[in-house]
Amino acid sequence: MGFSAGGHLALMAGTHYDTSFIPSLTNTHLKPAFLILVNPVVSFWDSTAHIGSRDNLLGKNQNAETLRFFSGEKNVRKDMPAVFLTHALNDKVVKLENTLNLFNALRASGVISEIHIYAKGDHGFLNNTPPREEWLNSCLYWMKSMGWLK
Repeated sequence: MGFSAGGHLALMAGTHYDTSFIPSLTNTHLKPAFLILVNPVVSFWDSTAHIGSRDNLLGKNQNAETLRFFSGEKNVRKDMPAVFLTHALNDKVVKLENTLNLFNALRASGVISEIHIYAKGDHGFLNNTPPREEWLNSCLYWMKSMGWLK
């Protein structure tokens, strides 16, 4: 589960779980069972990119290959975990297109996913609009319907 830049980190775990940068002596399985992404930074590509997150993670002046690798919507794969997405329409920090483009890529690849977009909520629903219980109960219902919670 991740919010904003943490959503980007969670998404990278779901798209690049079999990419190794250091040896795994115990062959640890790194694929998440599912992803919960709340107003996530998804893309480092084009006008959708959250430039602050991109520059903080990668530095300035990255090449196209690196930007593509770290843009979640460009790395969706059929065998990735199911994804729950939620975002506020009035988020002024992370563009809604991050979530919309990811959802469309998930759907095109046949990845199980669910999306909830709320008219209000700003960035991270920190002002309690909609009430935390609203989107969280939707998430819990999704988890139960998928068989992960009883």
